[in-house]
Amino acid sequence: MSDRLYIFDTTLRDGEQVPGCQLNTIEKIQVAKQLEQLGVDVIEAGFPISSPGDFNSVVEISKAVTWPVICALTRAKEKDIDCAAESLKYAKRKRIHTGIGTSDYHIKYKFNSTREAILQEAVDAVKYAKKYVEDVEFYAEDAGRTDNEYLARVVEAVIKAGATVVNIPDTTGYCLPEEYGAKIKYLMEHVDGIDKAIISTHCHNDLGLATANTLSGVLNGARQVEVTINGIGERAGNTSEEEIAMILKCHKLGIDTNINTRKISGISRLVSSLMNMPVQPNKAIVGRNAFAHSSGIHQDGVLKNVQTYEIIDPKEIGLDDNSIILTARSGRAALKYRLGVLGVKIEDEDHLNEIYQKFLKVADRKKEVTDDDILVLAGADRSANHHIKLDYLQVTSGVGLRPVASLGLDIAGEKFEACASGNGPVDAAVKALKNIIKKEMTLKEFTIQAISKGSDDLGKVHMQVEYKGHNYYGFGANTDIIAASVEAYIDCINKFRN
Repeated sequence: MSDRLYIFDTTLRDGEQVPGCQLNTIEKIQVAKQLEQLGVDVIEAGFPISSPGDFNSVVEISKAVTWPVICALTRAKEKDIDCAAESLKYAKRKRIHTGIGTSDYHIKYKFNSTREAILQEAVDAVKYAKKYVEDVEFYAEDAGRTDNEYLARVVEAVIKAGATVVNIPDTTGYCLPEEYGAKIKYLMEHVDGIDKAIISTHCHNDLGLATANTLSGVLNGARQVEVTINGIGERAGNTSEEEIAMILKCHKLGIDTNINTRKISGISRLVSSLMNMPVQPNKAIVGRNAFAHSSGIHQDGVLKNVQTYEIIDPKEIGLDDNSIILTARSGRAALKYRLGVLGVKIEDEDHLNEIYQKFLKVADRKKEVTDDDILVLAGADRSANHHIKLDYLQVTSGVGLRPVASLGLDIAGEKFEACASGNGPVDAAVKALKNIIKKEMTLKEFTIQAISKGSDDLGKVHMQVEYKGHNYYGFGANTDIIAASVEAYIDCINKFRN
């Protein structure tokens, strides 16, 4: 008989803490619905007290999905817990996730407190949350560096206080797999009443060990894993959801999840597109090179028998060789269908028509429009309400010529034009832009990504601009990389705080 492993998805909370990757409520609902289709057991929808936007997202996600548990994060503070409970009022199944740091680093330097005082705060927080919901999860922040004997005391106390799940985070990604597994095993063997709660893993990837640590925790008794799509998250990220799901599917360990792995590829692309966060090509499971073979020896083996070098059938993660190919001759129905497969539900015909018109412009310049292209187009209308918009851009450059750019902007309905020369076409275009937007701003980061491999490809540009001591992140996509760069810069400017 197989053990059940619960999948706790924190893409919309911990995953969204990546700078420049914040989603609005509509986008979060879109992701949450796809997580429900994927089969996750728990969706951590946000940290309600952190902002009105996060509070509203938890409320709306609670309304939008049916069977996953909706979880809200709090600190071990009554006002946080009150706020979380209010945000969960529409959830069909609800959980409050409260906790406090337990390592001596946190106790001494973060809280200026004592072990006994922190233990009492932990118990009080769980008891207070229990007044609102039956399902209470407690997190022992920085458990990875917490003394095992003290950690066991905390875990035992919060279980007695009513915690139904206890989260053992390797917050800093410090543990080795053997150490983390031994920590879970110690708790399973030394905590009185451990059978009354589920032990959860929450591993960060600072040393590249998040997946290994999570698996070690599972093999030693943890029965919930806290993960994110594409392994996104603060710093080096969290445990990758798709990696854990496919490890358990490939290795018959007698541990099952509810994940429909054929939905993995679609939601991976959706999250990457909405968060403007490229998936590295060599990323396990969902990277574009995950099933590519360039070595002659590998190619020969795959041609003879695919299992010589592939342990996963691409169709098992939703990569279907028979996908509908979109071209300039494709209609709205084909576009709507393909967006639906990728997790983007378009109900409003006017909205679909806007995306279709953008699709036709790209399709006219490309032989074939990829899934990534149309996801970018579906997200491109996020700039529709921007205060500043690009009207036109013309650039002259070449060997022996100093690049010159002229552009026009629409600023709240008023038209502006400027021109400038620069060290390159992008530099010239940005200088022309700055001649109109007279603000002291500094370009800090400039990244270009080609989605596929063609010279007619849709290029994606990510930018970071500093203005008045704050960093702003922008995104642009166009078959003209100079235009994409200007769009990304404008996207940053539209986010400036006055």
